[in-house]
Amino acid sequence: MLTYLPSRRSSITRWEVQVYEIIEKQVFSDVTKMVVVRAPEVAHKAKAGEFVIVRVDERGERIPLTIADFDREQGTVTLIFQEVGKSTMQMGMLEVGDGFANLVGPLGHATEVENLGTVACVGGGVGIAPIYPIARALKEAGNYVISIIGARTQSLLFWEDKMRAVSDELVACTDDGSYGRHGLVTAPLKEVLEARSGEIQRVWAIGPAIMMKFVARTTEPYGVKTIVSLNTIMIDGTGMCGGCRVQLKAGAQFVCVDGPEFDGHLVDWDLLLARQSFYRVEEQEAVERWQQLVRLENVA
Repeated sequence: MLTYLPSRRSSITRWEVQVYEIIEKQVFSDVTKMVVVRAPEVAHKAKAGEFVIVRVDERGERIPLTIADFDREQGTVTLIFQEVGKSTMQMGMLEVGDGFANLVGPLGHATEVENLGTVACVGGGVGIAPIYPIARALKEAGNYVISIIGARTQSLLFWEDKMRAVSDELVACTDDGSYGRHGLVTAPLKEVLEARSGEIQRVWAIGPAIMMKFVARTTEPYGVKTIVSLNTIMIDGTGMCGGCRVQLKAGAQFVCVDGPEFDGHLVDWDLLLARQSFYRVEEQEAVERWQQLVRLENVA
């Protein structure tokens, strides 16, 4: 039985569970955080492309996060997230020594890794985190790995050094031109596809849904199979709720049990993007209530 201990700092932030203790934290930007969590059973089985479900406290929302890294010897998994809603803001308040109420995984199907020849890995924003272990696994399998990473601005770009270490070529982009190439990741990707006609065997792309949509559209005329990860639309992670249903050309599938990776050329992107906005009003209301609670506690 797990023992829940009251938080040392705040009655509203979480209950701590020692078994899923945070042993390291890094702040990449105002909204992007990294935590290394002690979870030996998950780390022992983790593979590139798999995800975990975490809850900050016993009343918390289930949050799907793709595993960004793992260390079997140390028994840890690395998670990177952006504070975009109430639960991720609450998660961002956790510090070293705090813990998660739940951390379940590894879940989903691991990335199918084989020696294909020359491949491309595209990571956008926080999607750089889950693309890293995929690029590493592909490199270890003997592939020539071309990586393209991008973010809206330089402050949101991270792990360039880690991506460079597992890539034969790397291009960094920012939408506003504050670092690297000025523009979207699709521009250098198209250049690579044209310059290496028939050479690129497969593309992996992880990032915001709109980015993955246009990466898939960029690669489709070249006939290059493009794998995308859709874990952001998941809820319970077990296939029971049906909330992560994704429409493919061959019919509907569930991201958590059939994915999270799918052929990007088969995804109904317009429907997926529309579904992501269904609860935008409720999400904003949750953020506002949370921020009010934090302000009240700080005053007290």
